[in-house]
Amino acid sequence: MSNLQKISANLLKPFVLIVFSFFTINCGGKKDEPFIPTPSKVIVYTSQDATDAFKSFNTYLFDPVRKLYFRDSGKPVNVGAIWTQAIYWDIAMNAYKRTKSAENLQFMEDIYEGCNNYYAQYDWVNKPTVWFIYDDIMWWVISMARAYEITGDQKYLDHSISGFHRVWYGSPGIDTGSYDPVNGGMLWNWVKGDNGKMSCINYPTVIAAMTLFNITKDSTYYNKATTIYKWAHDNLFDSQLGKVADSRHGSSNDWTVHVYNQATCIGAAMMLYKATNNQNYLNDAILTANYTKNVMCDVNGILPYENGEEQGVYTAILAQYMIRLIEDGNRPDYLTWLRTNINTAWGNRDVTRGLTTKNYLISCPVNSDIFCYDASGIVALMQVCPPVQ
Repeated sequence: MSNLQKISANLLKPFVLIVFSFFTINCGGKKDEPFIPTPSKVIVYTSQDATDAFKSFNTYLFDPVRKLYFRDSGKPVNVGAIWTQAIYWDIAMNAYKRTKSAENLQFMEDIYEGCNNYYAQYDWVNKPTVWFIYDDIMWWVISMARAYEITGDQKYLDHSISGFHRVWYGSPGIDTGSYDPVNGGMLWNWVKGDNGKMSCINYPTVIAAMTLFNITKDSTYYNKATTIYKWAHDNLFDSQLGKVADSRHGSSNDWTVHVYNQATCIGAAMMLYKATNNQNYLNDAILTANYTKNVMCDVNGILPYENGEEQGVYTAILAQYMIRLIEDGNRPDYLTWLRTNINTAWGNRDVTRGLTTKNYLISCPVNSDIFCYDASGIVALMQVCPPVQ
C-alpha cells in the first residue's frame, strides 16, 4: 500500500460506514478510471455559507432571461420539471425569510413572472398539455399560498384558490377532479382508467388545504384537509413503522418509500397539529421523521438518494417540512441530523462553483454538469436550518 493510500485509509477509520462508489467520470484523469470518494472535509456551515450556496445555485442554474431554472448547469435549452420550479420558488421564499433582503424579495417576483410566461399564465383549467398531472398543480397551489402569506399580494392567493378548486373538482370537458367521493383519497392522474392514488397528491392536498384555511379561515378547506389526511393515514401510512407508501392502486399498495412522501406526510401532520393541538398528529410526524432518519438514512444519518433524474429534489421538500416539526413540534433535536447532512455535503461541494450534488458522501464532480434537482437539496436545508451559533 502506498503512503497516499495509507493516509486515505487512516482518514476513513472514524466513519462507521465506508461507502465504495465507482463512477466512470472524467475528473482530470483517464476517462475510464474509477472515481473513489474522498473523505469529507470537516466543516461547520455558517449563515454566510447559506447565502453563498443560494447565490451559487442561482448563478449556475437560474436562467435570467426566461426567469426560471435550467435543467442542469450546462445551461441547455431544457428547463427543470414544471413541478420542481415551485420547490425552487419555495427555496427563494425561505431565503427571503432568512435574510429579509429586498434583492431576494424581487427574486421571488422574478420567478413568478418567468414561470407565469413559460407555463401558460398559470392557466390550470384550460391547458391540459401544460398541466397534465394533479400533483404538478398542487405543488404550485401550496407555493402560491405561501407567497401570499409573505407578500400579501392578492394575485398569489387567487392563483392558489383557483388551482385548488381545479384539482379538487376538475375542469369541464377534461376531467371530474382528483377527489374520489366514492372511495376517498385523491387520484394522481385525470386520464380515465388510471385509479392510482399517490402520496404525492394526497399529502400535498392536505398541506394546500390547511395553508388556505389558515389564510381564509374558510372551514371547507379544513374539512377537506382532515378528510384526505384520514384517508391517507388509513391507506398509505404504516402507523407501526412510520413509513409512507408511494401509492395505492385499488386495494394494493406500492410500498416503495421516498423521502419526499415522508416529508409531505410530516408537513400535513404538523399543519393539522398546529391547528388542533391533537397529539396524534404530532405522534404521526415524529414516527415518520424517525423512520426517515433511522431507517432510510445510513448509520451516520446521511440521507439516501435515488438515481432517477428528478429525485434529487426530494431533500429540498424534506427541508420545507422537517422545519415545521422542529419549530412547531418543539423538536430541535432533529437539527443535529439535518446539520450533519449539510456539513457533509457542503464539505464535499465543488468549491469553484459552490454546487453540491445529491450523493452527499462524495466530492461533487467538478467537470460535470449538475442537475437543478441534485443541487437543490442542501441549498434548501441551509435556508431553514440555522447554523450552530
